[in-house]
Amino acid sequence: MRKGIFAGLMIASTCASMSAAVATYNVPAIEGDATQVLKQVIDMAQANPGGAVINLAHGAVYNISRTSATPLLRYVSNTTSVDENFDHGMKYIALYFKDAENITLNGNGATFITHGELTTFALEQCDGVTLKNFTLDAADPSVPEFTVTESDDRRIRVKVTAPSRYEIDPDSTFYWVGEGWRFTDGLAQVYFPDKKITWRYDNPIRRGTKAVEVAPGVVDLYYQSGHPFRTGEIYQMRHTIRNQVCGFINESRDVTLEGLNLQFIGNFGIVSQNSADITIDNCRMAPDPASGRTCAGFADFLQFSGCRGHIEVDNCYFSGAHDDAINVHGTHMRIVGQPDDRSLRLRYMHNQSWGFNSFEKGDSVEIVNVHSLLGEFAGKVTESRQLDDYEWVITLDRPVATLDLEDGRAVENISATPSLRVADNYFTLVPTRGILVTTRRPVEIVNNLFDRIPMPAIHISDDARGWYESGPVRDVTIKGNRFVECGSPVVCVNPETDRYEGPVHTGIRIIDNEFVMNGGEAIGARGVADVTVSGNTITGNHEPQPVRVELDR
Repeated sequence: MRKGIFAGLMIASTCASMSAAVATYNVPAIEGDATQVLKQVIDMAQANPGGAVINLAHGAVYNISRTSATPLLRYVSNTTSVDENFDHGMKYIALYFKDAENITLNGNGATFITHGELTTFALEQCDGVTLKNFTLDAADPSVPEFTVTESDDRRIRVKVTAPSRYEIDPDSTFYWVGEGWRFTDGLAQVYFPDKKITWRYDNPIRRGTKAVEVAPGVVDLYYQSGHPFRTGEIYQMRHTIRNQVCGFINESRDVTLEGLNLQFIGNFGIVSQNSADITIDNCRMAPDPASGRTCAGFADFLQFSGCRGHIEVDNCYFSGAHDDAINVHGTHMRIVGQPDDRSLRLRYMHNQSWGFNSFEKGDSVEIVNVHSLLGEFAGKVTESRQLDDYEWVITLDRPVATLDLEDGRAVENISATPSLRVADNYFTLVPTRGILVTTRRPVEIVNNLFDRIPMPAIHISDDARGWYESGPVRDVTIKGNRFVECGSPVVCVNPETDRYEGPVHTGIRIIDNEFVMNGGEAIGARGVADVTVSGNTITGNHEPQPVRVELDR
C-alpha cells in the first residue's frame, strides 16, 4: 500500500514541477499509523527549492504515534525542569519541518489523531510555512475526565468520559492510563456546569482511600471523612510534567496557523520560541462538542517566548485550557558574575526554562534591577557562549560598571520583543488569565469577548524574581472588548516589584470597553505612568471605586 501512495505522490510532484516551481503532494487516506509516511512526504516537500503544497485527503483520519515519531533533544521555554524531565528533554515529533521555505500543509478538513504523549508538529529554522484546515485530537488525552453522578458523605460515584481509560490496582488505587503513560493523583481542575467556569480544585483521587469499579466506566471512590465533591461536577486531571508540546515553532519566521480545530493540545500548548512574524487566524482550541469532554489543553494554549517581529491572533475561540490562553513574554536571566568589564555571566533562574540560547549577535540588551524592574544599562551583544544547561556568558560592545549582584540584576533581550495584536477572539473556561502580555513593542487587544475568566482577563506583569518573564510595556491599547464576570481586577497591571523607584509600565490606554462585573475591580494598575482610562461601561456588582490607578507605588 505504501509503495502505491508514494507513486501517486511522485506523479503529483513531477506534474507540478513541469508547470510551476511549487510542487504539490496529494496524500491519500492511510490505514494504521501514518507517521512515517507523513514524515517522508514532508521531507520531499521541503527538499523542493520552489516550495510545496501538501494536500491531505478531504475528511481523512491520519493516526500519528509517539512510537513512530522523530525523537529530538529540544529545550522549550516554560516546560519541564531538569529534575522532572524523565525524557531528558527529548521531544517525539510527528510532523517535523526543518529549514523549510514556502511550504503549506493543507488538511482539507482531515483529522490527526495522536497516540501517546508526543509533539504533534515542530518547525525549526523555517520561513514561510502555513499549517491550515485540519483537526487535531487524541486517542488517549493526557487530561482525562470524569463526572460525579452521585455524592454521599464518604463516597462519590463517577462516570469516566470517553476516550479516557483507567486501571484499578489490587490495592484499590485508581490510575489513569494511556499509550505509554500512567498516573494517579496529579493536578485537578473542576468544571461547574451551572456556573460555566473552571477552577483549580482538590483532586478526588488523591483524597480517596479506595476505588471500586461498579460497571465499565463507572467507579466508586471512598473517603475516610467528608469531601467537597458534588453531583454534576466534572473533574479534569493531569500529571504536571510538560514533557511534550502540541506545537514548537523554533527560530522560524513568517509562520501561519489558519483554520485549525485543536480539540486536544497536550502536553503543553503551541510554543513559539525565538521566532518572528507569527499569525494565528480562525483557529478553534476547544474540545469536540460531541465528545462530552470539557478540557482541550494541558496548560497554556499559545505561548510566545523571546519572539520578534509581529504576532497576530485573530478570530479564534479558546475554551478548556489548564492555564493562560495566550502568554507573550521574554525571559529575564539573572546576572551571576562579571568575568571582565564587557562580559556578563547569566543564569536561567526558573526551573522550567533552560537549555536554549536567548541571544543573537547584534541584539540589544538591558540590565534591570530585579527589585524595581527599571533599566540601568543598555548595550549590544557581540558574542554569546553557553557554559551549561542553565548558564551563558554574553559579551557586550561597551564596558559595564561593577554591578551590585548581591542586590540583584538581570538582563532582558530587548530585541526579542514582538508587537502584538489580539482581535475578535472568544475566551471562556480558562482557569487563570485570558491574556498575559509583557512586551515593550505596540500591543493591541481589541474587540474580544472574555467570558467568566476567574482571574484577570488581561494581565500585564513583568518580573525578575519569580517566573522571570520580562518585560515592561510602552504602548498598549485595550479597546472595544467585552468582559463578563471575570476575576478582579479584570484588567490588571501589576509589575512584580518590591521596591518602587519609578513607573515600570507606560503608555496604556483602556478605552471603550464593557465590563459586566460580579464583584471586585474592573481596572487595577500600579507601577504605571501615562495611563488613559475613558469611555468604558461598568455594570453589575463591583467595588464603589471600580477603577484603581496608582502612580506612586
